[in-house]
Amino acid sequence: MKTKIALKSRLLPTLVGVVLVMYVLESYRGWVVLFVGLSGALLVGYFWVQSLAKGISFIRRMRFGWAQVGDRLEEQFELHNKGWAPGLWMEVNYQSTIPEYQPSRVASVGAAGNQSKWHTSGMCTRRGVFSLGPVTIHTGDPLGIFDLTLEHPVVNTLLVTPPIIPLPFIEVAPGGRAGDGRPRRDALEETISVSSVREYYPGDSLRLIHWRTTARKDRFYVRNLDNTPASDWWIFLDLDQKTIVGDGFDSNEEHAVILAASLADRGMFSGNPVGLVTHGETLTWLPPRHGEEHRQSIMRALALASAGDCSIDRLLDLARPVFRQNPSLILITSNTDPSWVDTLMPLLRRGAIPTILLLDPTSYPPLKFKAAYPPQAVMNLLGELGVSRNLLSREYFDRPEARPGQQGHWAWHKTASSRAFLEKTPGDLAWKEM
Repeated sequence: MKTKIALKSRLLPTLVGVVLVMYVLESYRGWVVLFVGLSGALLVGYFWVQSLAKGISFIRRMRFGWAQVGDRLEEQFELHNKGWAPGLWMEVNYQSTIPEYQPSRVASVGAAGNQSKWHTSGMCTRRGVFSLGPVTIHTGDPLGIFDLTLEHPVVNTLLVTPPIIPLPFIEVAPGGRAGDGRPRRDALEETISVSSVREYYPGDSLRLIHWRTTARKDRFYVRNLDNTPASDWWIFLDLDQKTIVGDGFDSNEEHAVILAASLADRGMFSGNPVGLVTHGETLTWLPPRHGEEHRQSIMRALALASAGDCSIDRLLDLARPVFRQNPSLILITSNTDPSWVDTLMPLLRRGAIPTILLLDPTSYPPLKFKAAYPPQAVMNLLGELGVSRNLLSREYFDRPEARPGQQGHWAWHKTASSRAFLEKTPGDLAWKEM
């Protein structure tokens, strides 16, 4: 840690000088006593803060480097003192950009190997990338002569991603590479291509059990064998600010991001390459891929996503040159103007298999909000085209399972049917020193 010692006031050194001058001018015994007392206080204060500067060490730990909205953030702090002088008061100033999380406090620590420990917690209420640190500690000597500043300059970033929620009523229309764009599930032979593993489900062949994962997880897992290559999932997230209604978590912008994150998680868990396209303040273009690294890229992009001035027509125009091999197109939007469906037609002719998730803007506050077009108009038009569609209201996200993490649940186990069960609580995770 960086240390800085400063004299809080020049009054005491000035008094020492004045007393010394008075003693030289008049050899009065009282001046000697006063000089020794003031000089002694000055020296004690200086050596006190020197002991603290050399003896104090600070340790900060946290349990993880990323979280979801609703998760509880916990940090652990330790002050160690190896010096002979105790830290009677230690003002710990913690700089953090996480909303409503300020763990600053005043602590004390004894001398000669003593330590002080405490932990803080807060709720991650907003998605984004936030900084934790640096930490500055202010202290001094008991007489208030010197001020000591200890700087712990370590800054960590915390990625807070949108929550992943179960979507039991939403089915994505499957794409494919032959025929009507649907993958063949009645193939006579299975390929040897293994895309992933999943939990054993009643009826699965015992010869497909993946024993290594089964031994590690202490429950049966089977291999996912590809009959035909899994179709690509292209998630298009419309963040046109003209259609944004509501505020904070209770807005269609936030709910649209949650839908995109949950669908991306479901698609990658089921073995589909997942891509993300959105254009708010900036353009995000992530082609469909597999893997945890790609999943984190999608979640980071969604954590930083915000509304912009790109229309849904422009967003769909971006897809025309790249759509091949009958992909699944998942469009999340709040636009109730039926005219944008015309932009969808060229993608249908190219073989895209769309699933439209329309967030009903009339269900969001303010209560007087009225859409220019009723949501049912665009839903009826999509129905005439045979497009899979869902109309989602604000109440869909008021379910308890749509706000995960508020009970401190951090780690979940998901089954093949996308059901989630609590696997780890905060107490199960190890502290990591920063």
